[in-house]
Amino acid sequence: MLAPAAWWRAWVLSAMAASVCAAGPATTPADDDPLTSPRTAWFREARFGMFIHWGIYSVPAGEWQGKQVPGIAEWIMHRAKIPVAEYEKFAAQFNPAKFDARQWVVVAKAAGMKYLVITSKHHDGFSMFDSKLTGYDIVDATPYKKDVMKDLAAECEKAGIRFCFYHSILDWHHPDQPNQTISPKYIEYMKGQVRELLTQYGKIGILWFDGEWAKGWNNELGRELYAYCRQLQPDLIVNERVGKRTPGVGDYATPEQKIPGAAMKGRLWETCMTMNGTWGYSKFDNNWKSPTDLVQKLCDIASKGGNFLLNVGPTAEGLIPQPSVDRLGEVGKWLAVNGEAIYGTSAGPYAHIDVKSLPFDGRCTLKGNVLYVHVFNWTDGRVKLPDIKGEIANVSALDPQLTGLTHQAKVEDGRPVIVLESPKSKSPHATVLAIRFAQPPVYVGK
Repeated sequence: MLAPAAWWRAWVLSAMAASVCAAGPATTPADDDPLTSPRTAWFREARFGMFIHWGIYSVPAGEWQGKQVPGIAEWIMHRAKIPVAEYEKFAAQFNPAKFDARQWVVVAKAAGMKYLVITSKHHDGFSMFDSKLTGYDIVDATPYKKDVMKDLAAECEKAGIRFCFYHSILDWHHPDQPNQTISPKYIEYMKGQVRELLTQYGKIGILWFDGEWAKGWNNELGRELYAYCRQLQPDLIVNERVGKRTPGVGDYATPEQKIPGAAMKGRLWETCMTMNGTWGYSKFDNNWKSPTDLVQKLCDIASKGGNFLLNVGPTAEGLIPQPSVDRLGEVGKWLAVNGEAIYGTSAGPYAHIDVKSLPFDGRCTLKGNVLYVHVFNWTDGRVKLPDIKGEIANVSALDPQLTGLTHQAKVEDGRPVIVLESPKSKSPHATVLAIRFAQPPVYVGK
């Protein structure tokens, strides 16, 4: 294990731990429903964010002792069974001289992303910020010697992007979590680091916990940690992995690498997903999702009232891989035209229906009197929307270059049906049509 660099660091550690203990047990903040709270309004509006998995695991980049290690790259310490003393050596090789916080934020902004969640500490225990509670961090243990989080926080604030942290409860490195088992002493350490994250980097949008499967971690400890976080920043949003992914613990659910077949009724939620097959950078993983796939996944998620947290895994040099940049740029171009059908929308009228049973190949979102129809594929040049009742004021394509669109509202087999005829040209990813009603439309199906 790496020890603190000097006697003063040990003193700071004891002082911070004492401060955490002196605060006493955290009390639960006043209840507010995440589905309607002003605290979560920005999150419900945002719909699209950037996940960043970055750490010293980007040095081996999926390879150990000359061999490719299968699986996700940020788990290489665990998957390759690398001894702690050997894994620590990657810190000395981590020197992201090409890191440019402004450029990262430019990429996120151009993609249409509204918030950014970055790993402050992953399961390997290495802190990617200047922590006074350990020497095993980017400032003390690497030749880079700078706090990248300070720069990112500042650039996000300038760009109007919410800055957020991911933090792992699980820690393969820390001596007070032997055999992945939580101890009171480790909890003190973790709370101390949480305090650093929530007091040194300005206003934080989300604290995104992970690693809740550590032995001994439970919902009671999760509720205490949640309350502690909200004491430090009352407007903070915390995901449900602060506990055991249980409804009522934390503010929102986080399905991983999958999109629910239908809306998650009564819960805020966010799908987190990789752009290829791994979260951390791997030099072997070129299994990239297409821009069309990413756009349609965003439409799918928004149609069910969820958010899309899409991951990039920067290199050890500090660069976001170019295939990620290219794909995000394509998504951003689509959003520049069609963003009103994503941002600030609510789940569409078919959100409760499993996607396998939807009446057309596409999705719907809703905002006030406007129903947005995201068409992926046109069947026989038309789309039928059954069971939607309301007086249509007009129908238009969000892309002004798409012309020749016609529609009709009629009754078939006693059910109201809106029929949309394909415009003369279509979006390569998803063609979005806006149906404006005189009053909010009503879904009359089952």
